[in-house]
Amino acid sequence: MTLAMGVPPHERSRGWGKVPEGLSARMPVEQRGPGLDRDAVRLLVSRGVEVAHHAFVELPRLLRAGDLLVVNTSSTLAAAVDGWLGHARVVVHFSTRGDDGRWAVELRDPDGLGTTRARTGGPAGAEVRLPGGVRLVLEEPLSARGERLWWARVSAPGGRAAHGAEAAAAAAHGAEATTATAAAHGAEATAVPAADATAVQGPEVTAVLRLLREHGRPIRYSYTERDQPLSVYQTVFALASGDGSGSAEMPSAARPFTARLVAELVSRGVQFAPVSLHTGVASAEAHEPPYPERFAVPEASARLINDVRAGDRRVIAVGTTAVRAVESAAGPDGVVRAAEGWTDLVVTPERGVRAVDGLLTGLHEPEASHLLMLEAVAGRAAIDRSYEEALRGLYLWHEFGDVHLILPADAAHKEHCSSNYR
Repeated sequence: MTLAMGVPPHERSRGWGKVPEGLSARMPVEQRGPGLDRDAVRLLVSRGVEVAHHAFVELPRLLRAGDLLVVNTSSTLAAAVDGWLGHARVVVHFSTRGDDGRWAVELRDPDGLGTTRARTGGPAGAEVRLPGGVRLVLEEPLSARGERLWWARVSAPGGRAAHGAEAAAAAAHGAEATTATAAAHGAEATAVPAADATAVQGPEVTAVLRLLREHGRPIRYSYTERDQPLSVYQTVFALASGDGSGSAEMPSAARPFTARLVAELVSRGVQFAPVSLHTGVASAEAHEPPYPERFAVPEASARLINDVRAGDRRVIAVGTTAVRAVESAAGPDGVVRAAEGWTDLVVTPERGVRAVDGLLTGLHEPEASHLLMLEAVAGRAAIDRSYEEALRGLYLWHEFGDVHLILPADAAHKEHCSSNYR
């Protein structure tokens, strides 16, 4: 699951309606029967308003030689840790590490069933005791929009809180460089540097990474059946970062890929372009608007995307996270340039897409503004038609569920691409 993005109230009425609880995928597909692998999920394919039903293993035959799949290489962190707030037990979801050494966190109440339920955050100054002597002090809400996520200072065992004048100075210095780069590119990335590139990784950061490694577990929600090992939440494209950065929740659109399927795609001439976007904690109940996330589009990937587009071939993003990363690095001219930092870009039909022709994604709740991103790629009518078919066909939702391949309608491909620049 990736960060849920809130849809304005007037957009929440969708003809295909509510998703029945029985269509939530409660466990990974490979655990549903003998001989199954991750690629045993179903694949809904839409080209405009035309919809077809396939198995995911048919993907190599549905793509063309020369197509480019943009994949997110962010690995998933064991981001849920048990703690104590006074005498009350809480679960801390570590969402995002800031440039000043603080962490954006969500506090949740255990529900007695192995998962959690939402709770009101705060107050400022509240201290959460964590395993290993680590303490977390809440400072301020991440956004004026609500108090679900809070910025918090971490103190290592026997150490001070991570105020870090050195880290702040490093972040300020890096911000100048990133601002200049972003301005030169004309891309839509927020001009703030990634913490792993500029901030001093002091004992407080090390303490959190050790905490997650030794006491953390993957974040999961009540629609799942049981806890799963962290390996279940890693995609075949996940790369461990040198500084421990990663996603609070799995970039799940890539989960059905196996090494065997990737090899078959390559043998048929399909190319891959890696990017990274570290996802924050989803707003499972409130469907809040998106928060900034750290991303990187390497020079080699930017060049490959531009080459594919220049050759009138298709750029297909694997997941909404890959769309957000690529579109954050795309200028008004549609050219993608190497970029990294924070992005607060929200892709909507009004903004459109500049560099992406298609999208492979999971199935989203009607309140999630991921649907606005899908509509930016394919249009409202195409998405509504697809979801009507998904419901009729009893497709499964959420991170262990089935997937949806959105391709441009062949006859309208060039016209669609041109409209993305408007």
